[in-house]
Amino acid sequence: MARRIVTIFGGSGFVGRHLVKRLVRRGYTVRVAVRDVEGALFLKTMGDIGQVVPWPCDICRPTDVAHALEGAIGAVNLVGILFERGRQTFDAIHRDAARSVATQAATLGVRRLVHMSALGADIGSASRYAHTKGEAEEAVLAAFPGAVIARPSVIFGPEDGFFNLFASMSRFSPFLPVMGAPLIPKVSFGGEQGFVINLYGRGGPRFQPVYVGDVAEAIATAFDLPEACGHTFEFGGPTVYSFMQVMELVLKVTRRKRRLIPVPLALAGINALFLERLPKPLLTRDQVKLLYRDNILTNTCPGLADLGVEAQTVEAILPTYL
Repeated sequence: MARRIVTIFGGSGFVGRHLVKRLVRRGYTVRVAVRDVEGALFLKTMGDIGQVVPWPCDICRPTDVAHALEGAIGAVNLVGILFERGRQTFDAIHRDAARSVATQAATLGVRRLVHMSALGADIGSASRYAHTKGEAEEAVLAAFPGAVIARPSVIFGPEDGFFNLFASMSRFSPFLPVMGAPLIPKVSFGGEQGFVINLYGRGGPRFQPVYVGDVAEAIATAFDLPEACGHTFEFGGPTVYSFMQVMELVLKVTRRKRRLIPVPLALAGINALFLERLPKPLLTRDQVKLLYRDNILTNTCPGLADLGVEAQTVEAILPTYL
């Protein structure tokens, strides 16, 4: 029986390790195209001997991409960055590399392609992250019209950089931020106290966190589903949370008491000017621009339920790892 090879670009990352496991269960031979082959060796134990193959690849080099796709019947591109450093720019990684994968896949006769985008991808966005994610979608579909586009909201799970980040902050900081609080607090008059000062507004931007296992299962299902070709899917969890509610949830699960400090986005942008200089920035000015818009489902695209995936709740998963 001929091997059915699927190439996963960025397969050793947060989503990739969960997707590799699911594709292996479906009988595929998984070629994990990564820059750091040594760092991907842990994936080999997820399948039989020779079923998971770490493969050296610089996604910015078209020849490497073509080599990684040779003989594959399908491909998944999970590569993305949250901040820019040196040659690792949003233009190069999100747009140009995505175009290269789609173009090479079409040239080599690859039958299926899934491209990981992001909820909020929009060429009209002020954020370079969201703008280049939108450009990537257009480039991918132009080169490979049957590609599946996956747009997840904030993804959470044991290795996430969202809930874990704020839980780590709560270990040493007496405060947690509520990003997106109003610059001028609203004062309401009346009631027993005479007046009430609302420091947090509506609680900042809203998110619809989605479990990493659900995202991986949905991608694996869409990859196998002919009817999914050419469609864009949005992945979000069952509950919408404000930034303030996210902070409250972190404190509840970690059983810590910390003060919540309102941080207007204008002030956050000033802080980001300094924080983005760190080797691994806690916050960048581009990320602040993302916070001006909610990161929730538009309900204009099919989602997890359309792929037979029942979304896990944050409350059920978070206590298992945070």
